Amino acid sequence: MTIKDTPEQWEIRATETPFVGNKTSVRTDEVVMPDGSVVRRDYQVHPGSVGVLALDAEDRVLLIKQYRHPVRQKLWEIPAGLLDVPGENPLHAAQRELYEEAHVKAEDWRVLTDVYTTAGGCDEAVRIFLARDLSEADGQRFEVEDEEADMEHARVPVDELVRGVLAGELHNNCLVVGVLSLVAARGGDGLDALRPAQAPWPARPFEA
Repeated sequence: MTIKDTPEQWEIRATETPFVGNKTSVRTDEVVMPDGSVVRRDYQVHPGSVGVLALDAEDRVLLIKQYRHPVRQKLWEIPAGLLDVPGENPLHAAQRELYEEAHVKAEDWRVLTDVYTTAGGCDEAVRIFLARDLSEADGQRFEVEDEEADMEHARVPVDELVRGVLAGELHNNCLVVGVLSLVAARGGDGLDALRPAQAPWPARPFEA
């Protein structure tokens, strides 16, 4: 048996959108179950996101610390952001986020992993990139606002982040998945065997 996620579409009898927000919305579908019954499923509709695990020459990961109101915490995270434009190339979005949130550019980009953050209640898909060969970006720093105006920055060794994840001290989804995927890739075929930065992404198709 091949252990691999597969696309599938169950019949939807009716759908409505009871809430539309600034970036996301809530949809209610009436879905036909295998036994023929019909149930209502509410879920958040999300444009998708990208995250960047930026690794420097000293084996440190570039982090930001940002207030997240839903969980009432300031979380250490990797640079990340929404796919604001439908069909946007995720690599371009990731390069933009690394520049805007950290004023850093990278020469080597690869796909680290693709995840659905909370598939039971949201259709958000996230592509996490590995960025290496880092340097300061050219030009002026991006002007931040709202929560981003209070961000902190740090570069933290990979081993220290793994310890923090397993100790329950770090909780951001992209950070946890990214760091553990990095360690797994190193223990497997190596980082150079990761998928290229423009690898297909069925969850959020794009033009290269």
